[in-house]
Amino acid sequence: MAEADKPTETAASPRVKWNVENLKSSYVNFINANSTREEVVLNFGMNTTWDRTTPEMEIELAHRIVLSPFAAKRLAELMNKLVAEYEGRYGELK
Repeated sequence: MAEADKPTETAASPRVKWNVENLKSSYVNFINANSTREEVVLNFGMNTTWDRTTPEMEIELAHRIVLSPFAAKRLAELMNKLVAEYEGRYGELK
């Protein structure tokens, strides 16, 4: 292995190799979250109610992600950073 090809790894940031062989993409326009002491649950889906005059929405749930509170905090920090970068490029979201 050439010197440049050797993986670099530190205690703070190990090298990550992304395996995307089974990766699937989904579009969602709805998210709901709840938590217990042990976990945070995120439900993702589609709001299929396009007629906004109806009193009831229909949400087709597609994915449920269960996280530890520690992973949820890291996700929140990552999302805050991502939104700040987005707003820096395209303007404030309202």
